[in-house]
Amino acid sequence: MNRNSTIRKFFIVFLLIIQVVFLFAIFRENLQSWWTIASMFILCILILVTYLKGQLHHEDHEYEHILVVLWIPIGAVASFYLNHFLHFGPVISAAAVGSTASFIPGFNKRSHYLKQLPAAIYCGAFIGMSSTGVAPGISFVLTASFFTAILLILSKNLFAGVGGKLGTMAFAGVVITSFVYFLISSYV
Repeated sequence: MNRNSTIRKFFIVFLLIIQVVFLFAIFRENLQSWWTIASMFILCILILVTYLKGQLHHEDHEYEHILVVLWIPIGAVASFYLNHFLHFGPVISAAAVGSTASFIPGFNKRSHYLKQLPAAIYCGAFIGMSSTGVAPGISFVLTASFFTAILLILSKNLFAGVGGKLGTMAFAGVVITSFVYFLISSYV
């Protein structure tokens, strides 16, 4: 098994675990009947089948360029600022950042680099949507941006054509950062 294949398989298993934990957290909050337990079980099976049978990646192993993912913190901080300091709310903040980023490729229509920036900035905007209960400050947002950038670099050709990839990467970055902050606060 070569290195790229190992990275791809590890990443798919990692995202599967993150999504199942997320579903479990949602259903745990609303655990009122047997229907919620059955729904969670069905959704987990559907996710697993999609991962095993779906065409989630290309066969070539490209990685996102580091200069592209450096824009994730810009989107995250801008969205966080609009959300928490100007009180736009999470949805309007992320939409404003994403809409503004969509105009960047228009500065030079032939630039391949500029065409890649809106997705990275919009991915960061999802991080900025976090509440202050989850992301208490800019340092958390920047740390989550770092982990999200790593995930986005590794997932360049994974989940091609599957919607929700940017939000899932941002969510995973926030989860990892929350876990790291929890570990640090437990030992300090």
